[in-house]
Amino acid sequence: MSAQKSVFNTSYRAFLFDMDGTVLNSIAAAERVWAAWAERHGLDVVTFLPTIHGARAIDTINRQALPGIDAEAEARFITEAEVEDVEGIVEVANAAKFLKTLPAQQWAIVTSAPRALALRRMAAAGIPEPAMMVTAEDVKAGKPDPAGYRLAAQRLGVDVTECLIFEDATVGIQAAEAAGADVLVITSTHEHPLETPHATLASYDAVEVVVDADGRLRLQPT
Repeated sequence: MSAQKSVFNTSYRAFLFDMDGTVLNSIAAAERVWAAWAERHGLDVVTFLPTIHGARAIDTINRQALPGIDAEAEARFITEAEVEDVEGIVEVANAAKFLKTLPAQQWAIVTSAPRALALRRMAAAGIPEPAMMVTAEDVKAGKPDPAGYRLAAQRLGVDVTECLIFEDATVGIQAAEAAGADVLVITSTHEHPLETPHATLASYDAVEVVVDADGRLRLQPT
């Protein structure tokens, strides 16, 4: 754990979590599906795969600027394939236990995955379904746009700048920064951890949450 002291010295109204790579690890399953898609469309798989993480399928496909394809249809195909393939999806160490300690109305999942895929992956990993979840269908612009995080905070009835955002991918970190929130970067799911000025955390077993007398959430090392 290399979380900066500022994260522990600050209380928050709510915690907002990215899903893939942050509370569960679906990298192997996602890359199986996307690698097959990339090969069919003549893309260089090695350079393409690192770009898929944290982004909506529709945004990933549109970035390729492939001629003559229906991006929405391709995104639906990808989602259906990913819903079918959940082999090897696991929780980030102790994420489920940590989430269950949080007050239900003070945390949310904000994911670039469609809702059906998010629910399928959380079930596969044993992650509790949150009372509040923002998915790909809820926003017009995906990460790095901050719309998803702002919407989650709004639905929880708090200001996003009073939230701590848990992220793992560059586009998600950029979204959290654009929202004006503090960021905690989960590093355990990537072979090459991001270089980041933000606090980092390898495992949820290194922290616990304390609910202050005023109901605000505070992280502390275990």
